Amino acid sequence: MRCNICFMLAYLRRWPLLALLLVPGVAPAGDFVPPEVQFSLQHLKSEEKARVAQALGPLENLPRYQVQLEVDPKTRKVKGHLRVQLFVRNRPLDAVHLRVTPNAFEPRVELSEVKVDGKPVKPERPEDGLYRLPLASPVAPGGSVVVDLDLEARVPRAQPGSTSLLGSLGSSEGGGDYGAFAAMDDFMSLVGVVPLVPPLDTSGNPWAGPSGVGDLALYEPSNVLANVTVPSGWKVLATGVPMGELPQKDGRIRYTFAAGAVRDFPVFASRGYQSATTTVNGVTVESHFAARDAAVGKRVLKYTSDVLTEFERRLGPLPFKYFRVVEAPLAGGAGGMEFPGLVTVGTALYRGAADPNSVLQGVPGMGQMQQLLEAMGGDAAPLAQLGQSLERTLEFTVAHEVAHQYFAALVGSDPIHMPVVDETLAQYAALLYMEWKHGRAVADRMREETLVGSYHLYRLSGGKDGPADRPTSEFDDSMQYGALVYGKAPLLHHASRKLVGDEAFFKALRSYVDAYRFKWTCGDCFTRELAKASPSKAQALEQLRVRWWQEAHGDEDLGKPNMGAMLGAGMNGEALDPETLKLMEELLPGLMKGQE
Repeated sequence: MRCNICFMLAYLRRWPLLALLLVPGVAPAGDFVPPEVQFSLQHLKSEEKARVAQALGPLENLPRYQVQLEVDPKTRKVKGHLRVQLFVRNRPLDAVHLRVTPNAFEPRVELSEVKVDGKPVKPERPEDGLYRLPLASPVAPGGSVVVDLDLEARVPRAQPGSTSLLGSLGSSEGGGDYGAFAAMDDFMSLVGVVPLVPPLDTSGNPWAGPSGVGDLALYEPSNVLANVTVPSGWKVLATGVPMGELPQKDGRIRYTFAAGAVRDFPVFASRGYQSATTTVNGVTVESHFAARDAAVGKRVLKYTSDVLTEFERRLGPLPFKYFRVVEAPLAGGAGGMEFPGLVTVGTALYRGAADPNSVLQGVPGMGQMQQLLEAMGGDAAPLAQLGQSLERTLEFTVAHEVAHQYFAALVGSDPIHMPVVDETLAQYAALLYMEWKHGRAVADRMREETLVGSYHLYRLSGGKDGPADRPTSEFDDSMQYGALVYGKAPLLHHASRKLVGDEAFFKALRSYVDAYRFKWTCGDCFTRELAKASPSKAQALEQLRVRWWQEAHGDEDLGKPNMGAMLGAGMNGEALDPETLKLMEELLPGLMKGQE
């Protein structure tokens, strides 16, 4: 006992703010749980700790990350130290892999002083964003490995135009990470700066890294304890419980976070941001936003709380005590990005919702678009209709990102090899929210505009239909990926729902979340849950999955794209005249090309 106390005192000298948080009762009587694990578990609701242990085993045996970062926004540099402790479970371990997603696109993060169990190791580089640390001898199940390393990173500037809607759509540079690792004068997105251990496949090989299309990565549920130091006036936002802010002698501020059973650990730094907070079923919900976007940021908080209320009631509780929505200058047409306990929503959506007219300014071709909108509804109607559409898009995007807390933050899946698994359920769950909150008519309209419309726009721009169920690397570009994975493929769930009926569908959806909570799912696992709820439809359900995900029947199932039909009969209900149709057909390919 004396040794344990000595260890804890020594540990707390490194993490002084946490000394006040060593509370008795975190672990069962008689079991010693290391303090860093105790801190991390405060991120979980009390009832969720038992669920995690049931799914994953002892909570102290989850991978542990201890992170120390120092951020200098002026030079856009980050330096720090990482310690990772891995517990070997199923088979001997002969190497530790670390994924650094920013390096998948260009050298941005440098690792040095790498040690395994205290001994220097020279990292191997199987690919740009992956490091392999060979072990002197394999570690048997039941053993553990400790990795220590220093890191230094240079964060690139955010892409021009990433704060405007069509500017974001039009930007095609930036390495394919959608601005996840980028800096502006008052905001730094540091996604991926912390090297993380990727899951291994059945052959012991690490899962594939980002391809430049779709998501970046997903990891095993882990415990994280992090200190991040920034200059005075800056604030750190990250996943987890905020453990405090400690002024340093040089005037900087050190922020501490503890996160439990999370599949990723994003870090952001902001200056001049404001926030609004509410509570939903014991979850502290925070919205963080630039001061100029305060009105929209507060609406985002309301949307988030509404979505979380619906999802907790129908899909089960969120496991975390804190959930954050952060405004971020995303690029490449991304509306948001998801992480466990934290999501980002693009600045472009905030600005577009606040001022629809700004969408039509400063972008080539927008003069023609203004003519088109006027032809479709007069002088005042276009902006009013556009404003309503952008606000619905903002709410839908928030719903989609919150849905990712279930798919795949809880129900884990491979976002690189099988992106269709989590993205389609997040997209369809967002539609379900719109139905539950606003009624079926609104949800039907969103389905036609957002999902079917996305596929039709892609086809009208010259894109070809194809299978949606494939790795991200097999898509030609983000435009094709969006049309097939976000547009066409989620409608499998709509077809399945119509086949089995609402009662069976919603029973299966809830049982799916419960069955795979904190675990890894598979490509047909949800179809199997549907078959359990409606056994007589099992064969038909599998046929639907193959048809919608693995084959190309988009035109047959969704109707052949037609500009006049897509735009209905114009915004005010009148038929589109031939000149308007011609203008739209001429304008569309150029706009869509800018999204690639």
